Amino acid sequence: MPAASAGLPGMPPVHDAHDIYSDAGADMLSAAAKAAKPLVYVPHAKSGDVWVIDPATFAVIGRYPAGKEIQHVVPGYDMTTLYATDDKADHLLPFDPRTGLPGKQIPVIDPYNLYFTPDGQYAVSVAEARRELVWYDPRTWVQRDITPVPACAGIDHADFSPDGRTAVFTCEFAGAAAVIDVASHKLSRMIPMPQRHTHMGPQDIKLAPDGSVYYIADSDANGVWVLDGAATKVLRFIPTGMGAHGLYLSRDAQQLYVSNRHEGSVSVLNAYTGAAIAKWSIPGGGSPDMGNVTADGTQLWLSGRYDRSVYVLSTKDGSLIRKIPVGNEPHGLCVWPQPGRYSIGHTGITR
Repeated sequence: MPAASAGLPGMPPVHDAHDIYSDAGADMLSAAAKAAKPLVYVPHAKSGDVWVIDPATFAVIGRYPAGKEIQHVVPGYDMTTLYATDDKADHLLPFDPRTGLPGKQIPVIDPYNLYFTPDGQYAVSVAEARRELVWYDPRTWVQRDITPVPACAGIDHADFSPDGRTAVFTCEFAGAAAVIDVASHKLSRMIPMPQRHTHMGPQDIKLAPDGSVYYIADSDANGVWVLDGAATKVLRFIPTGMGAHGLYLSRDAQQLYVSNRHEGSVSVLNAYTGAAIAKWSIPGGGSPDMGNVTADGTQLWLSGRYDRSVYVLSTKDGSLIRKIPVGNEPHGLCVWPQPGRYSIGHTGITR
């Protein structure tokens, strides 16, 4: 469906139906992204702060108190602001990517994670503890709606269909996924995984470049479930490694990187077929969690959730370029700037 009319009204058109990420290729920076300082933002769930790293020198150049439990640093829809999410203290802390400096806190209900609808009309706080999605005006941060999702314990990560009309949220503690109609903000259906893991179950989710399937990392399953593109049924399972957690695309959208948090490795899959290509092991082990690929596509940055570290891997061969000591329990690391026309949230999902 390459036609712009098929999309959510107001959403930028999909130019290549075979690759919805075609406008987020290497160094395809928007004006807002070009104005940003190249920096890496590391939120810490335990120490409640955000550390800022210069990616050119791998040096920590800033440490900013941010709240009680900082989960992710999320680029806003128009890429002019980055938001550190604090689910325990119910606020966002905005950062100006032009300076790398924080601003004033914004009250938001339980923002474990944060997403933006593809038309830019809503910011969606993933209120994990409340089993709710809380919809805000992303310009004024006035609350507009709440979507209760009582069966989605541990509502967690999300991605949107190519036409922007459907969002799929993972349910970590229910072994399931919740399908949301974006226009109405209503729950369409729940999809249980074939094996329902409820300790560390479904976590990150990523849409294949051609929109044919969603990949869902399941930590307890040690691999990735494949959900059909219509978000109606699970098709199959791809084993990757212990503690499959984060999903990231190469800059050309040909490869999918899966961080296996409990075995210190990254699996490389074909982004279209899910076929295994390689597995990269971090020397000495580790706990690779969240992060992203650099704008030029040459490096994959990941937080070491349980090792007070950040890993910088070469996307050419998976070799460890640098291991950087950071604070207590680094989580949703954001590499900025990112290519693309707009951000739908998390640690930098752009299209």
